Amino acid sequence: MITYNKQNPLQQTSIKPEQFKKANIDEHAAEAIERESISAWRDSWLRLRSNWAAMTGLVILVLLIVMAVIGPMLTSYDYETNYLDKTNLPPSSEHWFGTDDLGRDMFARTWMGARISLIVGFSAACINLIIGVIYGGIMGYVGGKLDDFMNKASEIIFTLPDLLVAILLVVVFEPSLGVIILALCFTGWINMAWIVRGQMMQLKNQEFVLASRSLGASGARILFRHLIPNSLGPIIVTLTLAIPVSIFGEAVLSFLGLGVQSPAASWGTMISDALKAMTVYPWRIAFPAFFISLTMLAFNMFGDGLRDALDPKMKK
Repeated sequence: MITYNKQNPLQQTSIKPEQFKKANIDEHAAEAIERESISAWRDSWLRLRSNWAAMTGLVILVLLIVMAVIGPMLTSYDYETNYLDKTNLPPSSEHWFGTDDLGRDMFARTWMGARISLIVGFSAACINLIIGVIYGGIMGYVGGKLDDFMNKASEIIFTLPDLLVAILLVVVFEPSLGVIILALCFTGWINMAWIVRGQMMQLKNQEFVLASRSLGASGARILFRHLIPNSLGPIIVTLTLAIPVSIFGEAVLSFLGLGVQSPAASWGTMISDALKAMTVYPWRIAFPAFFISLTMLAFNMFGDGLRDALDPKMKK
């Protein structure tokens, strides 16, 4: 074999056959899988686990849920019993978060408020999920005039002020936990419906949908068996980000006196009661305001990380 010298291209050099070494190739080893095969959900979990901000938010949420369940039981004081000889006491070893103007233990009331806020947030978000997925799925899959009519109807409802509608519903009906959840769900499902509608319009002309239709699958089966499961990523992210919105909405209604009524505890009512004396007894407003902020921050951190983890463009 003849090759050329890089220093002098005109000078030819020869390569002897004994200078070649035959490579040993194992056909079975060449076909071996070097990397473990993982599913899309496991890959998303691995990427979520590597996101420290999302995992921090998840840990905070788990701790808040656990404390909402067991927190009121960690103190010997009841959250609704008045101790008039112990009013406005600062945080101490006896009352960890202090007491309010009626002598009620702030530690017990704070975690009862967390329980109510989380119940309202998760309940309203789940109802919005069900309504939004069904409504948006029908809009996107059927299309045509039905899609135009349903989309215009949702746009009209969306133009109504959320807070005004919630206040009207609470004023018309007697304030209760169910009425608060109903008020938060009146327009809360629309964003979910539009997200699902966009996913349906993107997926309904894919090959797997055409194959299912050619095999005789009904529209409902295609929608709930194929299209919605393939849209779970955006749906879960939207659900995660909708929960803190419902929690904040409940806090606003309770702050205005239209939510949970005394002696029941809520972060909004606790802030409303402590607002007038916030400069004299700052601990009464500090703890509920801190936990509302912490809950909102944790949900947003976890939701942002979950969105990145479920994004196929971020897959390595």
